[in-house]
Amino acid sequence: METLVLSDKSVVPSETLVFSILGDKSALWQKLMRLMHEKYPDAVEQWNYYNDGKSWLFRILRKKKTMFWIGVLKDTFRITFYFGDKAELPIEKSVLPASMKHDFFTSKRYGKFRGLSILVAGEADIDHAITLAEIKNAV
Repeated sequence: METLVLSDKSVVPSETLVFSILGDKSALWQKLMRLMHEKYPDAVEQWNYYNDGKSWLFRILRKKKTMFWIGVLKDTFRITFYFGDKAELPIEKSVLPASMKHDFFTSKRYGKFRGLSILVAGEADIDHAITLAEIKNAV
């Protein structure tokens, strides 16, 4: 897996810092945040430093439920969702690419949950993230 770059515990990430790392992908970050806040105006953004991964992660919460986490990498970011078994059917029936569905159904379980990550390369990845957020919100 790619190396997360926000590893200094003493430096709380700011938008300026994140955008300086993301470069051209900053526009995709902004689009994701705009769409999330349009769909879920009550969504809350939060940066946390996690000692186990020695990195800062960004998360979006809604009603105390984590919608997804974002890890910042050099020139891009990774969005990770965790779903329980209730999400299997909605993911299977979704418009997500077959490869993404396969990744989900074959991913390692963490107790009752399994993850699905998107390494953001373009606009379609943001669309997939919004689809997954809708599934997360519904289950």
